[in-house]
Amino acid sequence: MIVPRLLGIDPGLRITGFGVIEIHGKDLVYVASGCIKSNDKLMLPERIKTLFAGISEVIATYQPTQAAVEKVFVNVNPQSTLLLGQARGAAISALVHADLPVAEYTALQIKQAVVGQGKATKDQVQHMVIRLLNLPGAPTADAADALACAICHAHGGQGLGALSTTGYRVRGGRLIG
Repeated sequence: MIVPRLLGIDPGLRITGFGVIEIHGKDLVYVASGCIKSNDKLMLPERIKTLFAGISEVIATYQPTQAAVEKVFVNVNPQSTLLLGQARGAAISALVHADLPVAEYTALQIKQAVVGQGKATKDQVQHMVIRLLNLPGAPTADAADALACAICHAHGGQGLGALSTTGYRVRGGRLIG
C-alpha cells in the first residue's frame, strides 16, 4: 500500500514555505518542513529560478505523491499581488514538471480546515499545526502555513475523498447549504 505523502506550499517571492506530511490511516505524520529563500537583490527571473530549483530539490528529496498550494489573495497593492502570483507560478510549474497532482486552497479554506474558523490568526494556525502533527517545537511561520496547506488537503482535499460542495456556499469560512 502506498502511503500518501503530501507537499504543501506557501508561495512567496522572498520566502516560500514547504511542508511534507504523510497520512497513516487517520494520523497525519510530519516528515519535513522549511523555507526556500530568494535573494531580493537578484532580478526577478533569477528569483523565480531559485524558487523553481528549490521546490524541485524538495520534490527530489522527499518524493511527495500529491501537492497543495495556497491560492493568491488580491492585495491592496497590485504590484505585490503580481509578484506573489509569479512566485506561485514558479511553484506550480515545479510541481507539474514533476508530474504531481496539484490542489489549490484559499487561506480561508486552509484556516477553516486547520483551526476551525476562517479568520484565524497566524499564531493560531501555527499552534494547531504543532498540535495536529505533534511537533516538539514551532516551525517558522512560512513553514507552518505550508504544513497547514498540506493538512487542509489531507482533511478532505482533492483526490483524498474530496467533499462535494455542489449546492453550498461559503460564509464566514464555513460551507452552508
